[in-house]
Amino acid sequence: MEKIQLFQPFIDLLKQEILDEIKPLFEDLKKSYQPIKPIENLTRKETCAILKINLSTLWLWTKKGKLKSYGLGNRVYYKRTEVEEAVIELKN
Repeated sequence: MEKIQLFQPFIDLLKQEILDEIKPLFEDLKKSYQPIKPIENLTRKETCAILKINLSTLWLWTKKGKLKSYGLGNRVYYKRTEVEEAVIELKN
């Protein structure tokens, strides 16, 4: 029993020293951490609804390079972030 009592203060001191070294690192990590938002893919129909356009206009804008489409099999998708970035502010 006495051996455990002799080592316990050393173990507690070691734990505290480790915590004192690690805690600032975690604080820095928390400050710089930015969670990654998942990429939301929109169908052609959803993209048209957001932009309030029809499918032919969406096709034309994609062909002209105003919007970028992505394919998976025979399906076409648009990234929500890119659709929102494509909308430009008009100057008065």
